[in-house]
Parts: sequence; C-alpha cells; structure tokens
Amino acid sequence: MSEKKINILIAGGGTGGHLYPALAIADEIRKRRADANILFVGTRDKIEARVVPERGYAFTTIWVSGFHRGMRMQNFLLPLKVVVSLFQSFFLIARYRPNVVLGTGGYVCAPVILAASLLRIPTVIHESNSYPGVTTRLLAGRATTVFTAFAATNLWLKRTATVELVGTPTRASLDGVTTESALGFFGLDAAKKTVFVFGGSLGAASINSALLNIAETLKNQNVQLIWQTGLTDEARIKSAIGERNIGWIGSYIDRMELAYAAADIVVCRSGATTIAELTRIGKPAILVPFPHAAADHQTLNAKTLADVGAAVLVPDNELEQKLESAILELLGDRARRASMSAASKSLGKPDAGSVIAAKILDMMTA
Repeated sequence: MSEKKINILIAGGGTGGHLYPALAIADEIRKRRADANILFVGTRDKIEARVVPERGYAFTTIWVSGFHRGMRMQNFLLPLKVVVSLFQSFFLIARYRPNVVLGTGGYVCAPVILAASLLRIPTVIHESNSYPGVTTRLLAGRATTVFTAFAATNLWLKRTATVELVGTPTRASLDGVTTESALGFFGLDAAKKTVFVFGGSLGAASINSALLNIAETLKNQNVQLIWQTGLTDEARIKSAIGERNIGWIGSYIDRMELAYAAADIVVCRSGATTIAELTRIGKPAILVPFPHAAADHQTLNAKTLADVGAAVLVPDNELEQKLESAILELLGDRARRASMSAASKSLGKPDAGSVIAAKILDMMTA
C-alpha cells in the first residue's frame, strides 16, 4: 500500500458499547500504520470525552444529542442540534480531509456519516447489534460498506449493497491477564470465588437491586464481588452495603480486562460488545437482557450463548427469584464452568478488529 499520509475520522460514542469497538479498530489501524492520523468525533458530556483522550487519540466534539423519552426541554432543541451538527460535520471534514470516515453507532454518527457520504468520501459503518440502531438503518444505504456482528442484521439493511459479517471488535488488552494480578488490582482474596457484576457503562438498576438483596448471603458463602454500579446507583449501593466487606464496589471500571480476569463468573446485560468480550476470553456468564432493547435484540444475543451452553439466561423480571441460585450453582460446579468457557470461546471472533482495520486501509488503495 502507498505510504502516503492517511487521515481517518471515527464517530461513535454515548455508551461504551458504541465507543470501545471504535477504539479497538483504531488500535488495529495504528498497529498497521503507526503514522495514521486518527481523529475521534463525539460529544462533550459522554463517555468518549474522557476515555478517548486517555487512550491517546485526538478528540473533537459536535453539538448533537438523541431524542429523550418524555417531555424534556432537550427535545425542543433537537431540530436545531441536527442542523448545527450537520454544518459542524461538513466543516470538520473539509478541514481534516479524511480518507475514510468510520461510524460505530450512536446519534453522534448520523451527521458525520451523512456529511461524508454527501461529500463522496468513503464511509464505513460497524453495527454491533443484531437489530441495527437508528443511524445504521437510516444511513446504511449511503455507506460504502457496513460491517456486522450478526447474520440476522442483513434483514434490516435491504438497501445496502455491501454488507460483511465480521463480528464485533474487542480490545486486545483482554488477552493475557493473570488472575493473580487482577485480584491484586482490586485488593481481593485469592481463596474466595469472585463474581464480576456490571450493567454496561451506565449501570443497571434492576441487577443492582437484585444483587443487593443477596449480597450478605454471597458473603456468607465465601463469595466476593467486583461490582460496577454505574454512576447513578453508586451512592445508593454503597450506602446500603455500609461497612460490610463484600469486595470492590465502584461506579465504573476502566480496566475491564482485569475485572474479567479476576472473575470466576460474570453477571451482566447482553449488549453486543459485552457478548463479544465474553466470547473472546471464554468467560462463563449469567446474562440478563435489557428488557427494553430495540426488537428485544439483547434476548436474541443472550440466546446465542445460552443455546450452546456458554451462558445462563435470566430474564430481567425473574432476577429476584433466580439470581442467587444461578450464581451459587455455577460457582459450585467447576466442570460446568469449564464447559461453558469452551463453548463461549467457540463463538468468539477475536480478529474482528484486525479484519476491519485491514479492510479500511485497503479501501484507500481501491
């Protein structure tokens, strides 16, 4: 490939599920072209504004937001934000002159991908979920290529000429972490079983409440927790737990690779990025699909693992009745955990980020 300077613009954020696949692709591009200029576009008040600069990538913002349920003042500004963000995207692209524009989901992608397509710049969309998000459904027909993680996604992308099934990119840092170093990072006891509980980057109130009800029972069974509560629930959970030592509790975990490595099992939602991470490392899981996900795609994601014995599926409305027994049964059955781990790894696509990065770079010579 020509060694001419390359500029890549990446739009994605709002949640970790949109951001971390983008970061994984950027990391893989940098491995192949260390001289690549990569600029991330996001919003100033979401996860990307903090994480992207921490990861060493340039970051800029546009003024855009999604539609909020209910009568919120922000919704009245939405039409203005759409217009402003589209103009900002045109000016940004004109100034940065990207060779390729990549979007990984979330409302921030829409104006950037639309502007790039109108300017006839090659555009790539990566859709992690089985049921594609609004941005993908609206703009897939304008994209040069759409990369997907589930074959079923094609059913919703009938206008798209080029769709490739590649999986969801995950962080290479997930590999090669020792249990000992991970337990040490969280200050946990190697003699106890460890459960990692999280509800995505924003938390999950129903999982938190169900776990809170059984926290003392788990402690008495010699079980310790790594518990990512989400920012909005942290104070409630810490207040209820008080001085009881049940493990590590915090609002957010940047070093997810350490949390996974420390855990014997994971309790979590079943978003696409979470599924990709679990199957990359082969971690036994209790999956609790978010019941309000579009087209109930999180249940479909969870069933993919549960059907091959890689996970236990617990519906959100059955958490209170089933979570305790599900956790204790898995922790008490080493052979079943080993079998689940093998089944999970069989579904993994650890090279998804590498494949997408190579294809993006190849687009520049086509």
